[in-house]
Amino acid sequence: MSGSPGHAAGPEAPPGGALVARSASAADTERLGERLAPCLRTGDVVALSGPLGSGKTRFVAGLARGLGVGARVRSPSFTLINEYHGRLRLVHLDLYRLEPAEAEALGLEEELEKGPLVAEWGERLPARLRDEALAVAFETAGEEERVLTATAGAGRGRELLEAWRRALAEGA
Repeated sequence: MSGSPGHAAGPEAPPGGALVARSASAADTERLGERLAPCLRTGDVVALSGPLGSGKTRFVAGLARGLGVGARVRSPSFTLINEYHGRLRLVHLDLYRLEPAEAEALGLEEELEKGPLVAEWGERLPARLRDEALAVAFETAGEEERVLTATAGAGRGRELLEAWRRALAEGA
């Protein structure tokens, strides 16, 4: 399914329950994040993966806007963790510079008590946090175009996946 130019497309549901959304621009990628934001609650984990420049930080900017955050979102590449305050406290991690074993030592369970946790390079999160996470993979499909594929294994991640699917369908 494709959307009109300049607008995020509605969700696709390929076999296996994944949600596939297409973005024609950075603004579209932000809108996709903004549509997920109302579904989030404290303790949720969103694991983002994809190459550098694929839109992960733009997606987080949309999440922040959807949570009522007024601050500019920046990738926490050097600080590792940024927090943004809105309807919920959004905890934004960038694990690019860490090995998975190093991520274990960050005390992320404490961060989950503060609000939803969204991790760029989310595949480096400890396995126990990925188990019930919403995983969003970013692919570059052109200069501005992106394809986001969301999956979830169990529990709250599955609930988030279905809630986001409904939110995107309502906004299509």
